[in-house]
Amino acid sequence: MTKAKYTKGYYRVNSYTVLTYRLLIALLFLWISRILFYIFNFKSFNAVTTIELFHVFISGLRFDLSSLFMLNLPFIILMTFPLPFRHRKFYWVTSDFLFYVPNLMGIAVNIADIVYFRFTQKRMTGDIFDFVSAGIPIQDLIPQFMRDFWPFLFLFIFIAIIFYLIIRKVYYYKRRFTEGVISYYLFQMISFVITLFLSVLMIRGGIQMKPVNIITGIQYVRPSNLPLILNTPFTIIKTIDHQVMMKVDYFEPQALEKIYSPEHHFNTDRNNTLMPDSVKKNVVVIIMESLSSEHIGAFNRQVEGYQGYTPFLDSLIDHSIAFNGFANAKQSIEGLPAIIASIPALMDRPFITSAFAGNSFDALAALLEKKGYETSFFHGGTNGTMDFDRFARASGFKRYYGRNEYDNDMDFDGRWGIFDEPFFQFFAKKLDKTSQPFLSVFFSLSAHHPYTIPNQYKGQFRKGNLQIQEAIMYSDYSLKRFFDTAKTMEWYQNTLFVITADHTSEAFLTEYKTRVGMYRIPVIFYSPAGNLRYDNEKVVSQVDIMPSVLALIDYKKPFVAFGNNIFNSNKPDFAVSYINGVFQMVRNHYLIEFDGEETVALFDFDKDKQLKHNIMNVETVDVNEMEELLKAYIQQYYNRLIENRMTVK
Repeated sequence: MTKAKYTKGYYRVNSYTVLTYRLLIALLFLWISRILFYIFNFKSFNAVTTIELFHVFISGLRFDLSSLFMLNLPFIILMTFPLPFRHRKFYWVTSDFLFYVPNLMGIAVNIADIVYFRFTQKRMTGDIFDFVSAGIPIQDLIPQFMRDFWPFLFLFIFIAIIFYLIIRKVYYYKRRFTEGVISYYLFQMISFVITLFLSVLMIRGGIQMKPVNIITGIQYVRPSNLPLILNTPFTIIKTIDHQVMMKVDYFEPQALEKIYSPEHHFNTDRNNTLMPDSVKKNVVVIIMESLSSEHIGAFNRQVEGYQGYTPFLDSLIDHSIAFNGFANAKQSIEGLPAIIASIPALMDRPFITSAFAGNSFDALAALLEKKGYETSFFHGGTNGTMDFDRFARASGFKRYYGRNEYDNDMDFDGRWGIFDEPFFQFFAKKLDKTSQPFLSVFFSLSAHHPYTIPNQYKGQFRKGNLQIQEAIMYSDYSLKRFFDTAKTMEWYQNTLFVITADHTSEAFLTEYKTRVGMYRIPVIFYSPAGNLRYDNEKVVSQVDIMPSVLALIDYKKPFVAFGNNIFNSNKPDFAVSYINGVFQMVRNHYLIEFDGEETVALFDFDKDKQLKHNIMNVETVDVNEMEELLKAYIQQYYNRLIENRMTVK
């Protein structure tokens, strides 16, 4: 064995020692990244037990090793493959590049996820790259995030410098040898094969039949703590090309249809008691950016001294059917299909950017056009942002109004698009010129990071515990101004308004940091005519909006929707979501979590608001019934997407 040579604080060793040393240091920094992730986000994991925390930092090494060898496989091959010019300078420069770049990128995304996790409550996945293809202004947002979260930028720079200084302590010592010696190359080739085998073993996470994936972490921690045991390079790499979905066959076709079917056939002779007027109602759907239920005072009256940040919406709720409902996912690009097409986000890619975006599907605009409705979609963002304009067209909207159509960048916020207040006024004026009946969807944007407020309104709105809450107050004021204008217009009295959110924001109140609270949003139905009355103690989600609107306006043709008419008491009420590879269903006051094969957790969130006590094995509730419904829902969703059966033939 060649001894290490020591020179002025540096060690010169052979290639395998260099390889081992570098991999161990890189592994250490992945492990440290997990500690930092927990420290900065510990409030999101208040239900983690001491035993689980132990599992996180020990069992998490399995995922760290997988990431380590995926990131470093090219470097490992270059370091161990027996080439005669392996000892030349250019070869080692290339090897250094293939080591430093992937590992520093791995550290960078781990640090970035410390912040990003606050908004999504999951580790970044491959869909992060969809932001670029979906027209999101990354070139503007990255510098803004760096300015807003500069301590984490400096944290990364500090860690990167320490990483480099430690790594360079040990470097390769060029040992003389005779290149033609067969025994040398034979030994090197055997070593290479063994190293490659071990690398594949580490990437797979062991010798088990299936390689480790995101859901494997369920073996060690409860689903809500999955982000702790995983690391961001692992979740990105594992989902970077995750477009392929496999059919599932939990049930035979006939049994499946009896348990759950997304095909809706409203009774043609049904007496619509909610909106009995024979005149066709206009429909206006308003999607408020990041409007969590936490920000709404009317939904938090049980919190002592809590004012809320939506005074206008609070006043409107008193005259509406208002549900403290559920978002389907955590991103705008996922919320939109759920709201206007009743398509949930139950895969690792948003529907809009998935391989299924070209499928035929039923959507609110396309269906109402058949009833003679004019259709339009308004979003003040730069045209092309998140592919909203393309998806709106695919959904049947005949007109799209964005930043280009507004055509006045005096009201541009500098990042996302036109400020809410002027764009809401633009919206009202356009509706006043639209033939009735009409369907129009408005998507706000000012409550989006960096939460910019027009200069004339700065200091006018109360600041809250979160930076977003001042922007929420501005958006609520903009909504009030819209209603003030709309009330003066002829179409207003004959309109059904639906107000909801695309997703939730980061949370301050503890109950909104759980797997239930993190999806809580308003779902509000309002009619100026005052003829809406209904019991609002139901589980309602975004995907229920389309079938419920169609029921209210007496739509009688069959269609496909993965939600239910919430005004039909005979239909089961539930909400389904998907995060970190885990499906979850809210039904009554229970939450079940399902990993695709079995139910792994059951919580009674009325009694256990922090979801600390898994009662799957102690509660008398029929878990099998809930699991059966969830399985049927998943099977219908996956198989219909794959088979392109999102419409009624």
